[in-house]
Amino acid sequence: MEERRILIIEDERKIADTLKFGLTEHGYHVEVAYDGNIGKRIFSAHEFDLIILDINLPGINGYDLCKFIRQENFKIPIIMLTSMSSLDDKVEGYESGADDYMIKPFEFKELLLKIRALLKHVLNQHLPVGNILKARDLIMNLDTMQVTREGIKINLTAKEFQLLEYMLRNKNRVVSRADIAINVWDTDFDSNTNVIDVYISYLRNKIDKSFDEKLIQTQVGIGYIIKENNN
Repeated sequence: MEERRILIIEDERKIADTLKFGLTEHGYHVEVAYDGNIGKRIFSAHEFDLIILDINLPGINGYDLCKFIRQENFKIPIIMLTSMSSLDDKVEGYESGADDYMIKPFEFKELLLKIRALLKHVLNQHLPVGNILKARDLIMNLDTMQVTREGIKINLTAKEFQLLEYMLRNKNRVVSRADIAINVWDTDFDSNTNVIDVYISYLRNKIDKSFDEKLIQTQVGIGYIIKENNN
């Protein structure tokens, strides 16, 4: 199997060097940057399969760097590794384009599981599936990564796009919050968090609010559904 390349951007050298040692032992090729600007240059100069990114970085903060990386590569998995633990911090991380968010201190085994899950998810995205997903006048093009409704372009963050893709693949079927957590966030979710509900609200504001027909519906106590008809 081809060696998978990981870039760690972390200013705490002890954490960064320990992660590099552990991931190298598990067969990954690892590069480390201790500064946001250096991390940006290394990312731009080389190909990587996954990014591990701190938020509080010298040079350029993790949120802004995550947005830059996501603009350059829509699909590369990004794990934010930080001591910032509030819901607002997590939402900002996901809004910046992160695929997962881990709080320091953390278990290396858990990080390893998340890395494997995200890399597997990217691999599965290359399997033959439909390139166009639709629900009435809502169209998602997986080749161009564009979403339109009534011909109007809708701009989504990476996590919103992933959530909408999952719901479109399961249109006319109720998906629970647990389904979404496993398939979109690739992790078990704390039952006390409302991040998923927040993102459903973001999607509704973008794909339903300005249109007469509301596609995303709540099944109280069960989950959410994109309904293509009112039957």
